[in-house]
Amino acid sequence: MKKVILPALILIAASFACTSPNSSKVGSQEEVVKEESKPTGIFGAEIDDNGLVSLDQLVATLESQDEFEGKVVGEIKEVCSMKGCWMTIDLPNGQTMRVTFKDYGFFVPKNSHGYPVIIEGIASKKVTDVATLKHYAEDAGKSQEEIDAITEPKQEYAFEAVGVIIRDNA
Repeated sequence: MKKVILPALILIAASFACTSPNSSKVGSQEEVVKEESKPTGIFGAEIDDNGLVSLDQLVATLESQDEFEGKVVGEIKEVCSMKGCWMTIDLPNGQTMRVTFKDYGFFVPKNSHGYPVIIEGIASKKVTDVATLKHYAEDAGKSQEEIDAITEPKQEYAFEAVGVIIRDNA
């Protein structure tokens, strides 16, 4: 009888120990989850918002120079749905700039699309090969038809960020 009662008492005690005191309040658990999933914060190197350059200035610099080094402000259009290992920002010239993270050293939250962002690093214009473009499309969750439609390399703007600040979009 002791062999049955003792394990049962341990199981009951363990279940009470793992129960949150707020678990009876429906709203509090949901609010905590929503707050934890908010994609704001600093990612990568600790950066600030001093010395920001507009996206217009970045594009103008890259029209006359090979590289731009500094901080820009924009809005996240798309994020890698696999890991958050890249994001895109729309540029004022109608193109999109892909942002990757220095040495694959950090990622951004996968739910951060649509949020305002400050990025610091180095931007350049480059040609992206077909295999890489297909890989990006796959990461973004594109359909097989969309992936198969990629048949030519693309000249695009690239930004390698050392740090990212994602701001609240409210």
